[in-house]
Amino acid sequence: MDFRSDTVTRPTESMRAVMAAAPVGDDVYRDDPSVAELERYAADLTGTEAALFACSGTMGNLLALLVHGRRGESVLLGAQSHIYHYEVGGLSALAGLLPYALDDESGLPEVASLAGAVRGRDNVHFAPTSLLCLENTHNRAGGVAVSPQALGAVAEEGHRLGLKVHLDGARLFNACAAFGVEAREYVRFVDSVQLCLSKGLGAPMGSVLCGPRGFVEEARHWRKCIGGGLRQAGVVASAGLMALRDMRSRLAEDHENAALLARLLSEGGLAVEPCGVRTNMVYFRLSGTGVSEGAFQKRCEERGLQLGVAGPERIRMVTHLDVSRQDVEAAARIVLETVARP
Repeated sequence: MDFRSDTVTRPTESMRAVMAAAPVGDDVYRDDPSVAELERYAADLTGTEAALFACSGTMGNLLALLVHGRRGESVLLGAQSHIYHYEVGGLSALAGLLPYALDDESGLPEVASLAGAVRGRDNVHFAPTSLLCLENTHNRAGGVAVSPQALGAVAEEGHRLGLKVHLDGARLFNACAAFGVEAREYVRFVDSVQLCLSKGLGAPMGSVLCGPRGFVEEARHWRKCIGGGLRQAGVVASAGLMALRDMRSRLAEDHENAALLARLLSEGGLAVEPCGVRTNMVYFRLSGTGVSEGAFQKRCEERGLQLGVAGPERIRMVTHLDVSRQDVEAAARIVLETVARP
């Protein structure tokens, strides 16, 4: 049982069949029909003019940073955001941007925090701010989903301050499932959005970056620059298209399983972190159990349960396509029995 992440899912048999039969071409020459169909579908789904297939969510976010910002400028983003923590510093190393981190423990920065963080071009000492990056759902904040209204309020303040706004929507469809809305209800507030195909949707790789046509064409240029120009990419793009079309409707099942897991662990006495609108993640603390996170992880693995260490005494478990309700019940039992061992 693998609860480390929703990235560990394997393609279904029907997805493998679609991949095997996919019509392909050379996507650098723009003649791969499967990639083109995926990009058209993603643009329509998000209500944007165009979309670009990228190798990963990290690449999709980096492309947005490269297009929206210029070297030596600054970007506002959450102190707990994925771009800031887990994308290898690409915003500085490759895009040349200076990050200003804002408190986003609730999933979003406070509207009131933006104005004081923006650096203007009228003072030669500062790296002028050109971009605001938001994340939904928010990984380190517990997989919390924020509403379109809440995200829109922050994005609108960013625009008022003269910033472009990019949404890291790696798990945006989980937020859509949580609030019962379509992706375009979020995307209408931002200038660009990155959507992962390889997390809860179950494709083996890839993301799509969506936005205005000119933005996407510039991102295509940068994708080639950083080595992301693919040839017969339709083999994997066809899986991404199937994921977008067929797998969004089942995400609510993952949310139900995560809610069950949180309840079972909490009833068993563990300190489960509260979450505003929970999606498919459960974070809990080992504080007071007398078990270190390393020893805990090893003991669970010995019993067939894989999970993630998210920090000192902090554990993350993620539900997904390959986790059933029975798996959740068995996993909760293993976790509680493991922490109960002297």
